[in-house]
Amino acid sequence: MQNENALALPMAASSDDLGDFSAPAPLGGMDFGGDLGGDLGMGGMSGGALDMPAMGGGMPAKSKLSGKAKAAIVVRLLLNEGADIPLESLPDDLQIELTQQMGRMGLIDRDTLHEVAGEFAEMLDNVGLSFPNGLAGALSAMEGKISRQTASRLRKEAGVRQFGDPWERLRALPPEDLAELAEAESTEVAAVLLSKLDTTKAAQMLIHLPGPVARRITYAVSQTAAVTPDTVDRIGLSLAAQIEARPEVAFDETPGQRMGAILTQAAAGKRDEVLTALDEEDEEFAGDVRKSIFTYALIAQRVSPVDVPKIARVLAQQDLVTAIAFATDEEDVETSEFMLANMSSRMANNIREEVSERGKVKRSVGEGAMSTIVNALRELVNSGEVELRSAEEDEED
Repeated sequence: MQNENALALPMAASSDDLGDFSAPAPLGGMDFGGDLGGDLGMGGMSGGALDMPAMGGGMPAKSKLSGKAKAAIVVRLLLNEGADIPLESLPDDLQIELTQQMGRMGLIDRDTLHEVAGEFAEMLDNVGLSFPNGLAGALSAMEGKISRQTASRLRKEAGVRQFGDPWERLRALPPEDLAELAEAESTEVAAVLLSKLDTTKAAQMLIHLPGPVARRITYAVSQTAAVTPDTVDRIGLSLAAQIEARPEVAFDETPGQRMGAILTQAAAGKRDEVLTALDEEDEEFAGDVRKSIFTYALIAQRVSPVDVPKIARVLAQQDLVTAIAFATDEEDVETSEFMLANMSSRMANNIREEVSERGKVKRSVGEGAMSTIVNALRELVNSGEVELRSAEEDEED
């Protein structure tokens, strides 16, 4: 056997066959010619077909085997052993060539099989490190490790648009973004999108669609029985391209959400003053801000009764006593009663006793205690321990 330390099969654009077990790449690296090489330790397969005789007495010695024949033997051996080989990641023409080559192969004698498998194993043993194939693979590997601005600039400079599986990209989107995509597309495309989502995400997407649109899309699902895989792939790529084409934005939240979070922490007097001014300047924006403000008064409307003990566990009892003693507005009192009714009776009785003994609470102290409770609730929401009811659910109730 030659002194080799890598199994490198040429790329499609550079050879007329599937390659061979060849000398190492420069600097001791491993020249992976294609996606198959990246996953199997083999290079890419390409080029014209080389007829391999069907030999009942066994294949010729390995020195007479072409690179395509060796690749076919290794792939067949791995499949027999139950290995999951991602051959679908190869270009279509290479998948065809590999399948055709396997169809031309006859019986392989045991000695030839051992020689080819041993040579392949030896090459893999000497592999120390492999890198993604090309800039597209490098960008996928570095996703989340480099800034979005840098990745976007590299893609534009190299003309690379690498989605991987576009449906994985789409499934990761929030339901409101999926609803926006569906509403902008034809009913048939939206039906395919709905069908490719998991049931939970699909249901959430429908919630964010207007009733008539949701009904049309759900009916159109019944017409998707004859849709071909190629059509589904093209739709996925088209929708993913729309997502990729969106301009980068500096903030994840909408302006109304950012302003609402700020006013949530503000004193009630200042919050009312700002909202009044916003009503005069931009009534629509003021409405968005109000939807994003979360105050002590909203706890009774947005929190499930079973989650009240979770809130009580992370709070100092003194904060609850101060907030309840300070609450005088009707909605604040409603939240106080809601909290007391859904915590343990022992804790509720202790709090009621301390409230009755507590004198008048200063506004700054009372509002501070309410802010502490709201902040604790938000931390529980962010950690996933508590889920708030949506404003839409409140309106329906």
